[in-house]
This record gives sequence, C-alpha cells and structure tokens, in this order.
Amino acid sequence: MRVAAVDCGTNSVRLLVADVDGTTKADVHREMRVVRLGQGVDRTGELAPEALERTRLALDDYAVTCRALGVERTRMVATSATRDARNRSDFSEMVLAALGVAAEVVTGQEEAALSFGGATRDLDPAEGPFLVMDVGGGSTELVLGTGSVLAAASIDVGCVRLTERHFADDPPAPAQVAAAEADIDATLDLVRQDVPVSRTRTAIGLAGSVTTVAALALGLQGYDAGRIHLSRIAAVDIAAVSQRLLTMTRSERASLPVMHPGRVDVIAAGALVLAVLVDRLGLSEVLVSEADILDGIAWSIATRAGA
Repeated sequence: MRVAAVDCGTNSVRLLVADVDGTTKADVHREMRVVRLGQGVDRTGELAPEALERTRLALDDYAVTCRALGVERTRMVATSATRDARNRSDFSEMVLAALGVAAEVVTGQEEAALSFGGATRDLDPAEGPFLVMDVGGGSTELVLGTGSVLAAASIDVGCVRLTERHFADDPPAPAQVAAAEADIDATLDLVRQDVPVSRTRTAIGLAGSVTTVAALALGLQGYDAGRIHLSRIAAVDIAAVSQRLLTMTRSERASLPVMHPGRVDVIAAGALVLAVLVDRLGLSEVLVSEADILDGIAWSIATRAGA
C-alpha cells in the first residue's frame, strides 16, 4: 500500500511517501519545508496568520505530490505548536481544505510513541532498552522501551520555543544561555519522575537539531544522511558542538556546509537542549537516527489498515 505521512511540527512540515506492508517499508519520496508554524505561539498562545499561510502553501504542494505518486492513504499529525494554540481550529480547517484529510493534533504521549516506533523498528532489541530523545521545535519527547513503549515524557522545551523566549542577542549572551539552560533543567524532574532513564542501554537522538549536531561532530562537508544515520556521537563531542554554536553569529552558522537555512536561527538552542539532556541524564553517547516520527506515522497507517 502506498501511504503518505505528514508531520507538522513547530519549525517544519515534512512529507514521506512510502510503500508499506506489515513488515517492510520502501521510501518513495521525502521532503521538508521550514514553515515555522510555531512562530510566536509561546508568547501569544495563537498560530500567526502568516505562519498558517506558509504551512498552507507547503501542504498544497504536498497534496499535488501525493496525487502524482498515487498515494492511497494519508495521515497528517500535528504536534507541539498546534497543541498549544487557542486557534487550532483555524489550522484544522486549513489542513482539511489543503490536504483533503483531517489533521490529528496528537498528545505529547502519542507523539512520543510515534517517534519511538519510527526510530527503533529496525534496531536489534538486544541493544535495548532504548531511550529515544526527539528534540523538536516546541517540545522534546523522551521515550523508554524495547519493542514497545515502557514510559514516556513530553517536555515543553524545543529549539524554537527557547530561541524566542531567551536568545535576544546574536550570539546569545551568557545570561541568556543560562536562562535557557535553567528552563531545560526545570523539566528534568518530570522526566525522571515518569521515565526510568537509569535503565537505558542505548540512547537515540532524533530530529533536525540532533542530526545537524551529528553532522558537525562528524566534520562533514555537506549534509549526508547516510553517514549521519546510526552514527554514534560521544557526549563530549555533543557538548563541544553545542558550545561552538552558542558562540557563533547567525552569519557564521549560516556558512556551515551542513546547515539547513531554516535551522540557522534556532540550531544553537536545539543543540543546547541535546547537550543538557545528555549531561544531566548521564549519557556517554547518542546513537543518531534519521528514522523518526515521520517513519512512525507511515508504519501506523499500515497498522490501521491491517496491512
């Protein structure tokens, strides 16, 4: 069955078209647009009209792609920014008109389960329990399990939220970095309460902030998903990349050959989230995965259809 998975987060909206059955998935097409749907949501509590319009334009294009590729079933999942917005009904109406399917605004726990399924499906269970860390734009999900989810937590720290809340200067002043770090620290009691992280055997990092940190730690001269996927990045290297990004100007970050233009202004905060989690949770390294919530959504469509 040919399916389309759409993941609409705080920073980007992504499309995966794949052929799936009960045991295999073959990717046909992947695409990402940085639309910054979560622009200002942390401050205003609402999705901005211009952010909704940027997202609509991307979804219009995705609908054309899905028709051209003969997609049979589509699932569209929206996460942190939409969960937090008072006017999410405007978003839902826009998605239905643009994409032809209803948007599913999932809870943090549902988001965590989808990320876990996408990241761990092809890994050896003997390497578990896995701690999956999905560092997003508005929230970060931490999920522990092997085969299925044992425990999960969703915390309201992400690269867009922290950048808008704290990083007024370029590069951010030490006091601004300290305030962002304090925000991350404040969420860790919830993580430790809900997720027995001490049982972790393999920590897995997901999403654009993590893969960009990995690309920098690996010294790549261009973004190479094949080299990034399943790479292992030591905690000391994650800390070093985070510190480097936090002291660079926007133009310096933009000049990095692995940097996506849509991440330039938020990557320092995303790297900080990852570095603080790794340090505070006592992790020695992170296994970086290019498979994430988007893959989990695709697998879920097949499961729902009984494929």
